[in-house]
Amino acid sequence: MTDTARARKLADRIRVVVAETLQRRIKDPRLGYVTITDTRITGDLREATVFYTVFGDDEERAASAAALESAKGVLRSEVGRQTGVRFTPTLTFVPDALPDNARTIDDLLAKAKAADEQVREASSGAAYAGEADPYRKPGEEEAEDDAAQGPRTDGKGSSDV
Repeated sequence: MTDTARARKLADRIRVVVAETLQRRIKDPRLGYVTITDTRITGDLREATVFYTVFGDDEERAASAAALESAKGVLRSEVGRQTGVRFTPTLTFVPDALPDNARTIDDLLAKAKAADEQVREASSGAAYAGEADPYRKPGEEEAEDDAAQGPRTDGKGSSDV
């Protein structure tokens, strides 16, 4: 039985420790602007996956990934020292797909906005196929019924005859 609260707390602590260690202790020139976005740990607390993003182009991302792989031992020993768990989890660094997903969503929203603008332009000079308001109102039905029947000749109301 795994304690998910303990795993979640340990994952949060690992994220903080890795981020602080990268900022203060790792002096690799290949390491760019790295942000640790999330950490997930297995139920047995043996393996931790650290998600990160890098600000820059593909070359800087590749260099930062190599720097993180080379600093993995230092980071793991720092995690073990600061967390105090019996078995220090192995660290796996994975680039976070969140920025790519956000970029894709922004592109889709831009396409939808352009399509809406095209519809707005096409409908700006258009007229209704029927009346502007195709629905009947309660007062109009009685007036239409009276007009369709013609003048009353039964003596109940005025007649022109």
